Amino acid sequence: MAIARGILVGRFQPFHLGHLSAVRHASREVDELILVVGSSQKSHEFRNPFTAGERIEMIRDTLIAEQDIDEHRIMLIPVPDIDIHHLWTYQIDLLVPRYDRVYTNDPFTKYLFTERGVNVIQPRLRKRRDLSATQVRRRMAMDKDWQSLVSHTTAEFIVMINGVGRVKSLFQQNNLSSQINRHQHL
Repeated sequence: MAIARGILVGRFQPFHLGHLSAVRHASREVDELILVVGSSQKSHEFRNPFTAGERIEMIRDTLIAEQDIDEHRIMLIPVPDIDIHHLWTYQIDLLVPRYDRVYTNDPFTKYLFTERGVNVIQPRLRKRRDLSATQVRRRMAMDKDWQSLVSHTTAEFIVMINGVGRVKSLFQQNNLSSQINRHQHL
């Protein structure tokens, strides 16, 4: 009998409770789940503050701490971006074991895999307005409560690596660059 194997694609910048909910949903439907850690070559940018290794560590630590998830059935595989969107899904095929379904709520990812005839499943979104990595990073930068949006394990990891300080610094650099660009176009 064939193994039901799915992939869940994300940047996980950082891994938040919405991601955890999607992992729970997908892992109930497959024998093995592959978390594709996308944009793995990117880090130290406001949109991508954490390295692939840091993201893998925060995800793995969270999955181990969760009683209702069998982390032994989940693989974490970093996948770098390529600049040709149409080929990106084929690059994933080269880097991960065979799969028969893709879990995503990203419209562009859904489009690219659907165009190839791959079965795409959209996990139910949990509190999407608050549970987004953008919201987590924004709250970190503004000294607002971000810990309630991530697992306790992920929050501890981010604090341990001074991730909040990094996000604040990157946010300030990003805002400064935006201001400079605005003034150059006046």
